[in-house]
Amino acid sequence: MRHYIGVVHQDGDSAFGVHFPDVPGCSSAADELDDLLANASEALALHLEGEVLPDARTLEALRDDADVARDLREGAFLLAVPVIRLLGRTTKANITMDAGLLAAVDATARTRGLTRSAFLADLARREIAG
Repeated sequence: MRHYIGVVHQDGDSAFGVHFPDVPGCSSAADELDDLLANASEALALHLEGEVLPDARTLEALRDDADVARDLREGAFLLAVPVIRLLGRTTKANITMDAGLLAAVDATARTRGLTRSAFLADLARREIAG
């Protein structure tokens, strides 16, 4: 799985913003730090949809970048963000789990207006993205 390094900023009490030096024009934000990784991963996937993935520099190379170094001096931090490429097609999978857990999955999916598959796929995306 490909990762890109994001540069995360926050000014005062504002939302957290992230941009990707190796993916020009791609940025994201979140009000809470806990939501930033998932939002950034989704932004990368949407921005790069149908595109050839650009090369990702190493962490050391990014730290040597003058703009990134300036951002870090000003209080930014770096975040590794995975790209989850959706292929636009579904694949059937057979899974096994405890019957009680499956019942809870189905009940929760129903309350959210989702199918079991959609609910589990959303959980997997969130877990992979952090």
